[in-house]
Amino acid sequence: MSLQGRNALVTGGSRGIGRAICLELARQGANVAVNYAGNAQAAEETAAACRELGVQAVTIRADVADAAACEAMVKEVISSFGSLHILVNNAGITRDNLSISEADFDAVLDTNLKGAFCCCKAAYRPMMRQRYGRIINMSSVVGLRGNAGQANYSASKAGLIGLTKSLAKELAARKVTVNAVAPGFIDTDMTAVLPEAAKKALLKTIPMARLGQPEDVARAVAFFAADETAYVTGQVLCVDGGMAV
Repeated sequence: MSLQGRNALVTGGSRGIGRAICLELARQGANVAVNYAGNAQAAEETAAACRELGVQAVTIRADVADAAACEAMVKEVISSFGSLHILVNNAGITRDNLSISEADFDAVLDTNLKGAFCCCKAAYRPMMRQRYGRIINMSSVVGLRGNAGQANYSASKAGLIGLTKSLAKELAARKVTVNAVAPGFIDTDMTAVLPEAAKKALLKTIPMARLGQPEDVARAVAFFAADETAYVTGQVLCVDGGMAV
């Protein structure tokens, strides 16, 4: 599979899974716009690593929960690259608590779910006009199974699955596919801070008995972004070592 000549926008692309996605798309030949919320240095490091792979890369700061900012971001990508073919809605936050406040519920839904909706809305118009597009939404295994202390995060990720399936039906006639990737527990900064006892308990829930790597998720995204998967839409691909089985 090759993404040569394709242009991609990855939200939350400055580090972790987002960075791995940017690098995998660049490795496949796509030009990459790296969206970030606050860490400009990390975003530029990701973009620089993409350029080393021989593609164009730019960084764009935008709050995905702001619809106007999403519109401006998509316009900037098209201005930089000439078109937008691939949108990866990866930006997300957590506010975990067994007793979640209304503010924390709203914050997570605004970024994780509304943010993806705003980016989709900004991107699918030009995609429909060119009759080509790939939208990949980053859900989660907890969107399928739920998780104590993550009612807000689980709701946002479950909502992304509904958004994915609905948009897949709405956009299919214009040759725009919409799919979701649902990672399990991946070896990132977020899981690195877990206590050792918590990690051991976590591994018992994973049939493969190990954490996934960001690159595992990135390859699933690249699969959905490829021309070869033009007849695949509305699907959820779990990258979780068997957790959701």
